[in-house]
Amino acid sequence: VGMRYFHCKKNPHHMPTVNVDKLWSIVGLEQRKEYLKKNDGTVPLLDVTAHGFFKVLGKGKLPKQPIAVKAKFFSKQAEEKI
Repeated sequence: VGMRYFHCKKNPHHMPTVNVDKLWSIVGLEQRKEYLKKNDGTVPLLDVTAHGFFKVLGKGKLPKQPIAVKAKFFSKQAEEKI
């Protein structure tokens, strides 16, 4: 029969990723312009887990406009850029 594997998880390492340069495309242009007009210091909160991504990687560049990102995992370069 072979070795038994109790509590077998089918794919425990599944982790869809998104790069830093694609974050603003998830938010959308209208929302970006809306937060650019505000002067009270509010920034958009982007929950990438709601869009199907779990990890944010640090490839690419972000614009000067600040953004708050919520994800399960961040790479070291992504943390520095955000």
